[in-house]
Amino acid sequence: MLTLVNRKHLLAFYLSVLRPCFVIAQLNMSSGSIDADKYSVAYVTVPNTDVGKTIGHGLVKNKLAACVNIVPQVTSIYEWKDEINEDNEALLMIKTRTSLVDKLTEYVRSNHPYEVCEVISLPIKNGNPPYLKWIGETVPDSN
Repeated sequence: MLTLVNRKHLLAFYLSVLRPCFVIAQLNMSSGSIDADKYSVAYVTVPNTDVGKTIGHGLVKNKLAACVNIVPQVTSIYEWKDEINEDNEALLMIKTRTSLVDKLTEYVRSNHPYEVCEVISLPIKNGNPPYLKWIGETVPDSN
């Protein structure tokens, strides 16, 4: 009888205390896939870093992005108006909420010197949970 009672108590202790602790620990150490698709990274090419800084500052100031990285010295090869072109550009890597990508695109289009500018985005499927949380705190969902 004593063994049966102890097993019941151990099972109850595991289900009520230990198991929830393990679940919380796993969530805190996970790769952030819980928020999959909630955040996105957008890529924008610009003619130089000065244009990139202007656009980047505007995106962050207007809460359309949490962070904009400017990668200088990328070479772009593309076809435009029936000609193959090769240009030196800079690349913006923009972290934002997926729900704001359309507004972000509008902002970039309004402030970009190109006739047709590149704005493409990909959902962030996994990431460092504290970093993803920071994006969410920095960029409000209702903007």
